[in-house]
Amino acid sequence: MTNDKTPPLAAVLAAFAALYVIWGSTYLGIRFAIETMPPFTMAGVRFVAAGAILYAWSRARGAVPATRPQWRTAVVVGACLLLGGNGGVTWAEQFVPSGVAALIVASTPMWMVLLDAVRLRAWPRPAVIAGLALGLVGIWLLVGPSDLGSDPVDPVGALAVGAAAFFWAVGSIYQRGAPKAEATLLNVGMQMLAGGALLLLAGVVLGERLVLADVSAKSAGALAYLVFFGAIVGYSAYVWLLKVSTPAKASTYAYVNPIVAVLLGWALADEPLGPRVLSASLAVVAAVALITTARAARTPVVAVPQSE
Repeated sequence: MTNDKTPPLAAVLAAFAALYVIWGSTYLGIRFAIETMPPFTMAGVRFVAAGAILYAWSRARGAVPATRPQWRTAVVVGACLLLGGNGGVTWAEQFVPSGVAALIVASTPMWMVLLDAVRLRAWPRPAVIAGLALGLVGIWLLVGPSDLGSDPVDPVGALAVGAAAFFWAVGSIYQRGAPKAEATLLNVGMQMLAGGALLLLAGVVLGERLVLADVSAKSAGALAYLVFFGAIVGYSAYVWLLKVSTPAKASTYAYVNPIVAVLLGWALADEPLGPRVLSASLAVVAAVALITTARAARTPVVAVPQSE
């Protein structure tokens, strides 16, 4: 059963703007934050702080406490989206430019197509297959040998970002029909608390150590931006759009995010913007556009069923 209430157009546009612009800038924010902070610990602090704020705010506004099955969903989704997804990207940005990381994350809709094909046992349409092939070409342009005038991207970092995109797709698809808290902000806060705790645990297991005296003002400011904009505003908008739209449409942030990330990385962090990156950008963005428009033409836009 779908949601009978149609959200205001202005709210939908604002949510998409948050995904497109804010999440595009968070890739550079992550790079600045991990200059003087270990990656998993930084990400864990980011999401525990944001999750605590959202959870407390939602409960103060009268949200019904979550049930055990709803907390179980929050843990699974937090593990996929935040530990595997955001944590993987944060770790990988030690080795790959922030704009390149955004380009590889743009493969998330491609993973969604493949996972849905396996889950539903339905072969993708030819246009979608063409989009998948074009996306693979874009990724190859980034990591494969080439004479495009710049060095290929670190393969380990690129593989880590690709795995992060896979986990993000798994978590997005899993939470479609899983039991969730009815209040969106409570649900987001729960996922952040669970995912943030797992990120902190990963930091401990990996031997990370956060020395406050070593944290620069630049990294601290980047962390604050990631908490209040990247986590609270951006992640809340993404989960809400999954509720009122479809996962494929919510994932269209991949159109603009790579462009924003590449331009900001080039302008503010002296990251490469040569023929290799430009060619890969065109291929990946075109692939995502082809995939999502082909899927939208086949399936009408409906709200994701709300959990009881």
